[in-house]
Parts: sequence; structure tokens; C-alpha cells
Amino acid sequence: MRCVVFGATGYIGGRLVPELLAAGHQVRAVARNPVKLSGFAWRDRVDVVRADVTDAATVADAVRDQDVVYYLVHSLTHREFADLDRAAARTVADAARAAGVSRIVYLGGIVPREQPGARPLSAHLASRSEVGRILRESAVPTVELRAAVVLGSGSASFEMLRYLTENLPVMVTPRWVRNRIQPIAVRDVLHYLVGAATAPGRINAAFDIGGPDVLTYLDMLRRYAAVAGLRRRWIVVVPLLTPWLSAQWVNLVTPVPRALAVPLVESLVHEVVCRDHSVADVIPDPVGGLTPYDRAVERALTRVRNADVPTRWSDATPGDPSEPMSSDPEWSGGSVYTDVREGRTKADPDTVWDVVESIGGETGWYSFPLAWSVRGWIDRLTGGVGLRRGRRDPRRLRAGEALDWWRVERLDPPRSLRLRAEMRLPGEAWLELRVEPGDDGGARYRQRAVFVPRGVAGHLYWKAVTPFHALVFGGMTRNITAAADGRARRARR
Repeated sequence: MRCVVFGATGYIGGRLVPELLAAGHQVRAVARNPVKLSGFAWRDRVDVVRADVTDAATVADAVRDQDVVYYLVHSLTHREFADLDRAAARTVADAARAAGVSRIVYLGGIVPREQPGARPLSAHLASRSEVGRILRESAVPTVELRAAVVLGSGSASFEMLRYLTENLPVMVTPRWVRNRIQPIAVRDVLHYLVGAATAPGRINAAFDIGGPDVLTYLDMLRRYAAVAGLRRRWIVVVPLLTPWLSAQWVNLVTPVPRALAVPLVESLVHEVVCRDHSVADVIPDPVGGLTPYDRAVERALTRVRNADVPTRWSDATPGDPSEPMSSDPEWSGGSVYTDVREGRTKADPDTVWDVVESIGGETGWYSFPLAWSVRGWIDRLTGGVGLRRGRRDPRRLRAGEALDWWRVERLDPPRSLRLRAEMRLPGEAWLELRVEPGDDGGARYRQRAVFVPRGVAGHLYWKAVTPFHALVFGGMTRNITAAADGRARRARR
């Protein structure tokens, strides 16, 4: 089949594309910024197109001559996400109908059963349900797959579960931890998504998908601890913690920022259990059966520990879906502040580049760790991403992925790395790291921080932090070149 994947740079989309290729399908990967696909091993095996789901013209070009449309897009972290997702779904549905697409496949969320006195659906679940309805009413046959918690290395739900359990031996939790949930392993989600492309018949229906275990969130926390080899977790359930307060705690303890934690927690307030297993009537279950919870956690942890995480929840760029990632910011005109540093090293350029590309995450930023840590906590407390996102791989980066509070905006190995700040700032900031051959056979390391202020607050912010630049940015330059020299000396022994 000719399959076009909207959301190919996201957590599920980045894993679905190679599965579709392995199944023998032709794939067109859609991205607002195709540069983000450059680091994927399958990049040269697919047709990459630039499109924005809110732009009818680019969507029409993307779906032209395609058999199946995979719709894996949502704007969860945007304030007006429901309106944006509604408009985007209609745009894609209209384009698919006009292009004569034979099927749409959409991954949504399980809709809880209606019960007297039950609280209304969270905004997140209501929006996902609405998108599914729009697609099913589009006159294009639509297979809507509905999942609850997706368990896999790098998923937001798994990261939230992992950090809560590993960081808190004693937890005070809200009542919703006793609600029942039917989690599903990401490999089983991918199985159903791939199978939906060739499921026989003209199918226009929604199907719940879930793993073999129905658990409470309390059970999930305790069983995670057992699988991870942790001591028993002591959990006290109290009635006073609201979903909003719970989300603030998740924001502080886990890498999941408040903008994402709020809708995730609000969704857990409901019991999300499959109504039936009718999906097996159109897409057979995986060979060997669905993955049990403990096995799904074990597989995810193995990938994390082996630094083998192909995609993460943070791969999706936050903000307005129509806002392009800046590929070459115009650092001219208006007010622009810069801090430029340079260092020389006897190490060869490739060795210096290895140091540069491994920056961040567990390695740190080669300067004044306390200052970076404090700034990260301030960012988390104000609802930003902080430093907890870490990095996907300890040694190699990919364009478009998250790196602590930065986004890899441009990657040109082994010469340059440009990062765009995603912390809360009164302006926009970039950090550019360059490696060049030296005149004496060594290498020259150049570092440039750029800040474009927004209003008076932006100017005041830069002036307030300038006294610390010699310590932070100067130390960073010295320590990176020193680390490169150290690696070169060890290599010569």
C-alpha cells in the first residue's frame, strides 16, 4: 500500500514508519520541518514531504496518490489544542476525501463508559474522541484505534510512571490511583496500526486496544518497582489531591512538563478499560499474544538502560502546529545580544566533536553544574521543561530532538551544533557550538550564545545574567577543550 504518515517525527510515527517499510509498504513521511527526519535510519527509504496539518494546500499535496492516511497528530501542549486539532482533522479529512484515499487510520484514546454521576471527560480525551468522530464522518472509511496508557521506552506515560516510582519510595497519591487502566505495549500498538492498512473490507469504526492486564495505577506503580528491582513502594492514598495539584507534582518529579502532565493526569481520573476486543475480528492479535504488563515494562527498561530509545515523547516540537522551527534565525536587525567564546586544543577535530555531541543529559554542560541545576528548577517551577528531559542517546544527537531544555535545531557533524532554547525566557535564545581544524594540526572550538530580547523584560534579563557569563560560558569553553585534550591523551597511550 502507499501510506502517508502525518506525525512521522513524533513518538509513535517515528516507530511506525520502519514497521510499515518492513511490511512491504511504500511510505511518505510528512513533517513541518523535514530536517527533523534526517537522523532516522529509514530516511532514505521514504518520500519526505513538508506539510502542515492546518494548511489545506500542503495537506492536499501530501495525500495525493496515496492509499492510506495515518493521522498521528495532536496539539496537546497548546492552550487552544482542541480548536487546533478540530481544524486540522477537518483539513486532513477533506483532503483525503478529495484525493480518493481508501482509508484513514487514527490513533486516539479510550473513551470511558458513561455512568450516572461520573465526571465529564477531560479536555484531552474529549478532543481525541472528537477528532476520531470527524474522521469517521468524513466519507473516507476510518479505522480509529483507541488506546489508554502506552508502555514503551520514551513514551510520556512510561516516563511519568518510571520517574515517580524510582524517585519516590514513599508516595502520597490521589484517589484516582485506584481507577482501573488497561495499558498496552507500544509494540502491540504498532502491530494494530500496521495491520489496519490491509484489514479487509470497508471499515469505518472505532476499536479499543489494550494489553491483557487490567490494573489500577497503584498496581502499575508497585509492579514497576518489582520489575525494576526496587524496594517495595509505600503509597498513601488521600482524597485531597486534585488532578491539577497532582500534575504540578508530576511536573517537579518527572521529565514530563506541566503543559503535558495536566492533560495526562486529567485523563487518568477516568477508568480507561477496553469495552471489548472486537479489533481482533479485523486485525488478528500479534503472534504469541499481547504483551503482559510486566514484560512491557521489562522491555522498555532494557531499551532505556541500553541507550536504545528510537523515539521519545519530547521529539514533538512544542508550540503552535503551524509555527515552523527556525532553520536559520536572522541574527540582524533589532536588538541582539551575543556572547562569543573560543578555545584551542591539541586534540583533532573529530575528538572535539565527540565531546560536543555528547553534551547534556548525564554528561552535563561542562560548567558550573549548580547554576544549571538552579536554572532548571526555576524553569520547572514556572511550568517550563527544565533539565529533566535529558537526551535520547548518550553519544549521538538527531536534528529536531530535545536535549535538556534545548531543541537540536541544526546538526552538521562533525562541524557544528545549534540549539534553540525551550526554557521560559523573555525572548528567544540559541547556543551554537562549532569545531574547526586548527592551524597547528589541532582544533579550534567556537561557541556563540545569542539572545533576542522581547520587550523591556528581555533587556533586563540579559543584563541581569551577563555577570555570570564568564563563569558559565567561559567555563564551558575551557572544560570542553580540556575534555577533548584528555580524550586525545588517553587515545595515544
